[in-house]
Amino acid sequence: VNTEFVNKSYVLYTSKFRLYSAITRSKCNLRQEGKRIYKYKYVHCGSFSTIWKITNIAYVTIVTKIVEEYPIWMFWKRRRYIVAVLAFFGFFNVYSLRVNLSIAIVSMTENKTIIHENGTVTYDKEFDWDSKLQGYVLSSFFYGYICTQIFGGWLANKIGGQKVYGVGIAVTAALTIVTPVLTHTSVSLLIAVRIIEGIFEGVTYPCIHSVWSRWAPPLERSRIATLAFSGSYVGTVVSMIVSGYLADWLGWESIFYIFGTIGIIWFLCWWFLIFEGPEVDPWITSEELKHIQDSLGNITIEKNIKHPWKSIFISLPVWAIIVSHFSENWGFYTLLTQLPMFMKDMLNYDLGQTGIMSAIPYLVMAIVMQFSGHSADWFIERRILTTTQVRKIYNCSAFIAQTIFMLGTGFAGSAVGSTICLTLAVGLGAFAWAGFSVNHLDVAPQHASVLMGVSNTFATLPGIFSPIISGYIVTTPTDEEWRIVFYISSAIYLFGCIFYGIFASGELQPWAAESEPLRKVSISEKKGVINERFEMD
Repeated sequence: VNTEFVNKSYVLYTSKFRLYSAITRSKCNLRQEGKRIYKYKYVHCGSFSTIWKITNIAYVTIVTKIVEEYPIWMFWKRRRYIVAVLAFFGFFNVYSLRVNLSIAIVSMTENKTIIHENGTVTYDKEFDWDSKLQGYVLSSFFYGYICTQIFGGWLANKIGGQKVYGVGIAVTAALTIVTPVLTHTSVSLLIAVRIIEGIFEGVTYPCIHSVWSRWAPPLERSRIATLAFSGSYVGTVVSMIVSGYLADWLGWESIFYIFGTIGIIWFLCWWFLIFEGPEVDPWITSEELKHIQDSLGNITIEKNIKHPWKSIFISLPVWAIIVSHFSENWGFYTLLTQLPMFMKDMLNYDLGQTGIMSAIPYLVMAIVMQFSGHSADWFIERRILTTTQVRKIYNCSAFIAQTIFMLGTGFAGSAVGSTICLTLAVGLGAFAWAGFSVNHLDVAPQHASVLMGVSNTFATLPGIFSPIISGYIVTTPTDEEWRIVFYISSAIYLFGCIFYGIFASGELQPWAAESEPLRKVSISEKKGVINERFEMD
């Protein structure tokens, strides 16, 4: 901590009683500060306890301003952003370990010169898998992935999201390293290890919401969550580009060895640098800890929390999240597993070019996602739009854009046109992640990890069925067959847009409020008169 910060904090601390006196004389003249920062009713200064509460609010506000004087790029000055950045690299690994097979399988199944053990040389496929078998291989990951979504959210509440997140990625990375050996043995073993990888990766998205529920202040949720989630797309970009060249230079096996090792290294950093919550982090400053705790309220960490399952499954805002998550993932997984094949077969790119061109849409998405998260928080913080309006506008506009440009891909007629349409479809989809992906924290913060597990369970179904359906549709392949694939994705995007636009909400739900410790002052504690001029609504 720098000397200037210490001096400012000391002056503020020693000035608390003077601040108290000023508030007493000015009759709580904090209206403008309250409007901008706290946005709830103040009471007339009557009792000592009430005045002292307002004094503490003013003090925390000023100290928070000093803490937040650091530029946004100096993330290491804020522990919550260190958590977000390492979570970013965690999701980088999640998707690089998931998507690497989409590139490797192109190399594994293409015609090339093969030197056999007896010394003979042939020009053939190393693995002669037809499109249907490739569809099953690519979708096998999701058979395991779907099984641990709700369990991952429940387990995070029991033992902590930080532990579950780290171990889930570490085991997946270790299994990735042994994938080449198992693949050479049997395709059945490849499918089996991918299923097991899916089981362990399945806990990552649900449990990260448990981390955010303790680390992310409400007005920073969009930017923190989208920062972390954008790691998925950066991981996709890097994996697609690097995997293509690794397959050409070192063989497809190197893809699994290198990315698996990177995952293990990340796990060691996460395990020793990140803690379950700010209150147990030995390196967090007292000012940041107070800022996080005050913004979240007096939320108790209850490991035996009772989830209102009936209310969850009859809640239309929850179903809006589920439908939206399913719709986004249908298009995403379709492209994630099929785009390399589309680029190679229809746009005539070689393997190295396929990796680069397939990665461009996800690079754009990772960039746009940063803007979407910050702008969403800006609209909410400035009270230009309500939370509900922000979630709906961002989500629905993204889905409309994806509907249009996915259709455009089928009719582009050229490699350049198809690439532009796919880039816009995927890139503009980033705005949806400032909508549905953090919506769980809006409607039920204490149940967010389980809600993410529920929605991601449904959202995993596209990962299972989309590659298989595409494999049965695209057999020749022809332009007409690929158009059908894009038609299906567009229709699902449009349905998700309509459903979310009608039923989504950004407000705490009544069934969740019963288990949420709210920051309210009881009537008996007020001992003053409500000053209606200070009402924010």
